[in-house]
Amino acid sequence: MFQNINNYVSKSISLSADELAYFNAILEYRTVPKKTKLLQAGDICNFEAYVNKGCIREYYIDSNGQEVTLQFAIEDWWVSDITSFQDQTISNMYIETLEDCELLVLSRNSKEKLLAGVPKLERMFRLMIQRHLTVIQSRLFKTISNTAIEKYLEFIKRYPTIPQRVPQHYIASYLGISPEFLSKLRTKHLKK
Repeated sequence: MFQNINNYVSKSISLSADELAYFNAILEYRTVPKKTKLLQAGDICNFEAYVNKGCIREYYIDSNGQEVTLQFAIEDWWVSDITSFQDQTISNMYIETLEDCELLVLSRNSKEKLLAGVPKLERMFRLMIQRHLTVIQSRLFKTISNTAIEKYLEFIKRYPTIPQRVPQHYIASYLGISPEFLSKLRTKHLKK
């Protein structure tokens, strides 16, 4: 159950056997069925979750009532509304499972306890946030400057398994295009 997350941690820091055991003991293992809302807009996010198995989508609803996908989280990724979790403010987003999921969850209290007990983990979480910010900045730049086909090709290059795991309209929402236009792009791409 902890092998994947322990490998994730070992990419950033080295923990003793006791520290690793403490880390694993603090994590809450949860199985969550497909189509479960882990967070609703208007609520305060009370978790950070490592995806051990499954696929999750973060989205918000725009002023026209349309769902806008912000991110997909699959195995070996973390999911949360970082701002809401950290500042204890109301979230504007939804977090929903797209597949049956196995999660390893930290609450605010358990994370504080964990960081007090194993201060080295501060580095891992800092590096994780830095990588997340890098991905967001890259996505923002590409959203502004790339054509629809360039965005689609970058998406399938960066996330090769997601198109087989999620409905096409969620991918279109992520790319900022209509499902019909995405279908045309995919058809054109497959012909090449």
